[in-house]
Amino acid sequence: MIIAVDATGGEYAPHEIVKGAIKAAQEYKVDIALVGKKSILHVLAGRHLNKPGLNIVEASQTIELGESPLNAIRNKPDSSIVVGINMIKNGTASAFVSAGNSGAVVGATLLNLGKVKGLQRPALGSLLHINAAAPILLIDAGANADCRPSFLVQFAQLGTIYAKEILGISSPRVGLLSNGEEETKGNRLTQESHKLLRKTNLNFVGNLEGQDIPKRTVDIVVTDGFTGNIVIKTLEGLGDTFINLRQVGQLISSAYHLHGRALLYDVGLGSLVKRMDYREYGGSCLLGVNGNVIMAHGRSQSRAIKNAIGLAKQIVERGILQIIREESYE
Repeated sequence: MIIAVDATGGEYAPHEIVKGAIKAAQEYKVDIALVGKKSILHVLAGRHLNKPGLNIVEASQTIELGESPLNAIRNKPDSSIVVGINMIKNGTASAFVSAGNSGAVVGATLLNLGKVKGLQRPALGSLLHINAAAPILLIDAGANADCRPSFLVQFAQLGTIYAKEILGISSPRVGLLSNGEEETKGNRLTQESHKLLRKTNLNFVGNLEGQDIPKRTVDIVVTDGFTGNIVIKTLEGLGDTFINLRQVGQLISSAYHLHGRALLYDVGLGSLVKRMDYREYGGSCLLGVNGNVIMAHGRSQSRAIKNAIGLAKQIVERGILQIIREESYE
C-alpha cells in the first residue's frame, strides 16, 4: 500500500504536511509518497528519506486555494493534485490525501478517475465528533451544491456502506436534514427525497432538525452539499470559539492557580473542545469515485494530516471502494 500525499496543498504546506506524513509513516507503518517539488521536500524530509516508508514524487506546479478549479486542472497538469490523482489511476498509489483546493481535488478525481458505475454524483462523507459516544457521518459535506432527490438517496446508500465498514454499525440509522420532523416539512428537495428514502431498504428513520445532530438520534445525516457544507463550517466556527476559551481560561486560571486546560476540564469543556477541533481528526472521504480520495481541512496541521493518512489506510484495508462498486444504484 502506498498513500500519495499532496505536500503543497493547504495553508500550512509544506512543513506541516511533511511532519504529518513522517509521523504517519512511523505510526501506521505505511508507505507514503510526498507529491511536490523535490528540491523543497528533500530539505524538509531530510534524514527520514533514508528510511523505508517515505519517498518523493515530483510535481512542479501548485494549485492555490483561491484558484478556479477547472482552469487550474487544465493549466497545471503537473500540479501535486493532478499528479497524486493520476498515481491512483496508474496503480502506483492506493489512496490520495490532500488539504489543498477542494474543488480541484473533486474536479481532478472526476476527470481522471470517474464515478462508480450507476452513481449520479459522488459525495463527501465527513465524520462529526460532537458526541463522545460515537461520531456521526454527514453526507454530502460539500461536493454537490445542487442536488436532485435521487442524489440524496444514493448519498444515503454510500453513507450506509461507510458507516457499516468504518464505524462498525450493522444497521446505521439514516436521517434526512430538514427544518422539521414531519415528512411534509422542508423544501421540495427534502420532501421528495423523504418519499424516495421511505421506499428503500435502508434504515431510514425520517427527518431530523439541526439541533438533533448533537443528540445522535441518527448515525448518518443526509443532505445536499450546499447545506452540508454550511453545517460543517458552523461547527468549525463553534469549535474555534471553544478553542479560544483556552486563552481566556489561561487568563482566568491565574487567579485560581489552575492551568487553562485544567479550568476547561473543570467546567466540562475540555473533551468537547478536543472533539470539535478539526486539528484532532482526519479528513473527509470522497465516496462514489473510482479511487480512495481523502480531503483534509485546508488549515490542517501535522496531527490532522497524520490522522487523514490513517483514515486513508483504513479505507484501503477495509475495501470500501470495492464494496461500493458491488452495490446496485439503479
